[in-house]
Amino acid sequence: MTPDADISVHVATGLLVGVRQVLSPHRDARPSGVTTDLVVLHGISLPPGEFGGPAIEQLFTGTLSPQGHPYFETIAGLRVSAHVLVRRDGELVQFVPFGARAWHAGVSAYEGRTGCNDFSVGIELEGADDVPYTDAQYRQLAAVLNALFVAYPGLVPGRITRHSDIAPGRKTDPGPAFDMKRIRHERPQ
Repeated sequence: MTPDADISVHVATGLLVGVRQVLSPHRDARPSGVTTDLVVLHGISLPPGEFGGPAIEQLFTGTLSPQGHPYFETIAGLRVSAHVLVRRDGELVQFVPFGARAWHAGVSAYEGRTGCNDFSVGIELEGADDVPYTDAQYRQLAAVLNALFVAYPGLVPGRITRHSDIAPGRKTDPGPAFDMKRIRHERPQ
């Protein structure tokens, strides 16, 4: 897949260059000495099954009003974030610098290691388990992944997983509508 635009990571700040930043307070420091070596893919829509609008950004920044929709009452006070959101049209929004720990995985385990937030990058795709993701999302996801692989040698293409794989029985995202085969690619040269 060819991304729509060249994307790179400013390693000193952990921010994607030229991407809109909406920094979340829902983050903290990674544990000392832990290498970031996993990418976790998620799917999110707020309210469920609806796309567009400010609700995802509001959730990740702690400003989502419980009165905005009946579903929002059920998640009031939730403190979550992701490093990056890929909207349906391919727009990228970064919430947490890659060097910090985003609160995206919750209770989780990968290859026997628990607490995946400690050693992973969380990427949310605006979507639902049963709604196909867009070509623009796959292109931008590929661009972000390539930028991460260049900036962080500990991240490799073989260590990309789904939220449902690290929290089975608890999470289903990004769901069967997400085509993992579309993101299998080689480390850029």
